[in-house]
Amino acid sequence: MPGSNRTPPTRDQVRFCRSIDGARIAYATHGEGPPLLVNTCWLSHLQHDWESPVWRHFLADLGRLATVTRYDERGFGLSDWDAPDYAFESRVADLEAVVEAAGLDRFALLGMAQGGPVAIAYAHRHPARVTRLILYGTHAGGLHNAEDEALEDTFSQMIRVGWARPDALFRRVFTNLLIPDATEEQMRWIDELQRTSTSADVNIAARSQRKKVDVRDLLGELWLPTLVLHAVRERMAEFAQARMLAASISGARLVSLDSANHILLADEPAWPVFLAELTAFLAPDRRPTRSASRAELTDREQEILRLAAHGLDNVAIAERLTLSVRTVERHLSNAYTKLGVSGKVARTAAVAHLLSEES
Repeated sequence: MPGSNRTPPTRDQVRFCRSIDGARIAYATHGEGPPLLVNTCWLSHLQHDWESPVWRHFLADLGRLATVTRYDERGFGLSDWDAPDYAFESRVADLEAVVEAAGLDRFALLGMAQGGPVAIAYAHRHPARVTRLILYGTHAGGLHNAEDEALEDTFSQMIRVGWARPDALFRRVFTNLLIPDATEEQMRWIDELQRTSTSADVNIAARSQRKKVDVRDLLGELWLPTLVLHAVRERMAEFAQARMLAASISGARLVSLDSANHILLADEPAWPVFLAELTAFLAPDRRPTRSASRAELTDREQEILRLAAHGLDNVAIAERLTLSVRTVERHLSNAYTKLGVSGKVARTAAVAHLLSEES
């Protein structure tokens, strides 16, 4: 496994920010390298994941590739369990709040499981901020049928009756779906993490809102490097959903992982494949900043950069040039990518250099 002989990254310190409705969201950062924001599944707890035989390899190995920022969803882990609601728009707002609190400018975004639709929506709304998108074990929503509804009703009743029980009789059903090939120790850890990460009432309320999510109409409007990774035999999200994601996003690449586990485990062959694919995909973000060259930019990109350098925001630029704000954001994103710059300081320096070439 790449980096396995190196010292694991220093564990992160938990911080908190407020979402738009006041809900307190816990987030943490660790590792080194280009920024990577992880919008993980609901089954997380920033304080306990480092001890987990299911999650610690994920945190340690990703921290060797990138500076990883992750957070607990509203209602889960160390984030507020009494959030006003668990609606999709609130979850997107939580991601936006974490981005601002963590001081992220341009970054890669990894959407996992139920976090995938939120990552898709964020990338669609903020194309100038996301350098590349990774979708792992996830979907775009909108796929429920009568059989799914009946199964969801059964799950909700099991959660209501058995979530808080000291024994793991009911929670083990979910564990078997998540990691069917796990050891007994790993299964016991997930059994307990379910009870530790949230309450039965919150879980039912959050699951009810997730059934309503549908971002399929956004996929064709994403224009950024995208990598879709999915275990071919997992049961939480069918592989057909990964095929649909990759087919709907322009230029997206699909990687099938030989596993039945929704959460890849450290000792299965699929994990080093996942890690190698992610390493290669993030490699462009690791390249050092190079000198800006005006010749590499289109006339429109140069025009927009000049206006930005003179203090106009994206809305004002769009009005000045009779463009949509999203088009302005896309031109800026393309320009910064060509110039190999990320971060506000580097961007400012690059623009200053371009303007000095004109004088």
